[in-house]
Amino acid sequence: MEIHPTAIVHPRAVLGPGVKIGPYSLIGENVRIGQGTIIEAHVVIDGWTEIGERCHVFPYVSIGQAPQHMRYRGEPTRVIIGHDNVIREFVTINRATAEGGGETVLGNNNFIMAYSHIAHDCRIGNQVIMANAATLAGHIIVEDFAIVGGLVAIHQFVRVGCYALVGGASAVPQDIPPYMCASGNRAKLFGLNTVGLKRHNFPEATMNALKHAYRIIFRSHLTLTKAVEKVKKEVPDLPEIRHLLDFIQNSKRGICR
Repeated sequence: MEIHPTAIVHPRAVLGPGVKIGPYSLIGENVRIGQGTIIEAHVVIDGWTEIGERCHVFPYVSIGQAPQHMRYRGEPTRVIIGHDNVIREFVTINRATAEGGGETVLGNNNFIMAYSHIAHDCRIGNQVIMANAATLAGHIIVEDFAIVGGLVAIHQFVRVGCYALVGGASAVPQDIPPYMCASGNRAKLFGLNTVGLKRHNFPEATMNALKHAYRIIFRSHLTLTKAVEKVKKEVPDLPEIRHLLDFIQNSKRGICR
C-alpha cells in the first residue's frame, strides 16, 4: 500500500494490496477498498462503504456521506461500488436509506464524470457513462450500457433502460425505455439509439425488430396495452424485445413518450 503521510485513514478501515491513498484524503472506519484502487488527493470516503478493485477516484470526490433525506436518522446503510470504475472530480455518491433498501449500488466499469451526483438508494449497472454534472435523485435505476448526458436531472424513482441515451441538459420525469434516445425538458423519445447499438455490434435483425416495436408502441397512437399486444404478435420474439416490453409493463412512473 501507498498512503500519503497527510492522509487520514482510520485504523479499522480495510485496504487491499496495492491501494494508493493521496494527500489529505480521509478514509473512515467502516470503509473497505479493494486491491489496486487509487484514491487521489482530497477525497472523503466515509460511512459503510465498499469499493472494489482497480477503481480510480479523482480529487474532491465524496463517497458514503449521509443521504440528503429528511427522515434519515443515522442508520448503518451502505454504498457498494464494484470493480474498474472511474469516478472523476467532485462526484458525490450518498449512502442509502433504511426504507429504500439500505444500499446505493454502482456496478463495474462505469465512467462517472466530474460533478455528477448519485443519490441515496440508486442502483447503477455496468459500463454506464454519466457525463459532467449529471444528477440522479433517490431510488433511480440505470441499467447496463446506458449513457446519461451532461447537466441531466432525473426525478426520483425513474428508471433508465439498458443502452438508452439521455441527451444533455434534459429533465427526466418518467422512465426511459431501453435501447432508446431521449432528450428535452421534459424528456421525450426520439427513436432508437442506433449509433449506440451499432457500436455494441447488435445484429441488423435485432435493430430492425426494435425499430418495428418502437413504431408500434410510440408512433401508432394505440393505447399502451394494445400496442404491447400488437408487438407480441408482429415482432420477432427476441430477448431484447422481451426486455423492452417487460420494462414498459413494469413502469411505475410511466414511460416517456
